[in-house]
Amino acid sequence: QVQLVESGGGSVQSGGSLTLSCAPSGGPYNYYALGWFRQAPGKEREGVAAMILTRPVTRYADSTKGRFTISRRGADPTVYLQMNNLKPEDTAMYYCAAGYAGYSQLLMETSYNIWGQGTQVTVSS
Repeated sequence: QVQLVESGGGSVQSGGSLTLSCAPSGGPYNYYALGWFRQAPGKEREGVAAMILTRPVTRYADSTKGRFTISRRGADPTVYLQMNNLKPEDTAMYYCAAGYAGYSQLLMETSYNIWGQGTQVTVSS
């Protein structure tokens, strides 16, 4: 079945930007939704941003709305998370996940059954 591969993490200063990529690989990709989640050491995993793959529907956490943008580019199935104005509290391991969800469940971890390995984002001052 399809695998998800994240890339684009790294270290930036507060106020900087990073763009993460989530690329499907290894099989048919027919999942309805893709979400980005993050988990910092000692903290629970939280939904960051998510989208329905075939419709212009997105959802963001309150803490990232206006700073982060989830998107696709043309016909490429890769999903991106553009992160602007990064803050130290954004430091976490970021995971992409594929699954099925309606709008109200897009940021719920239980909506997703395929997960990538994660990519580290570190924001310093």
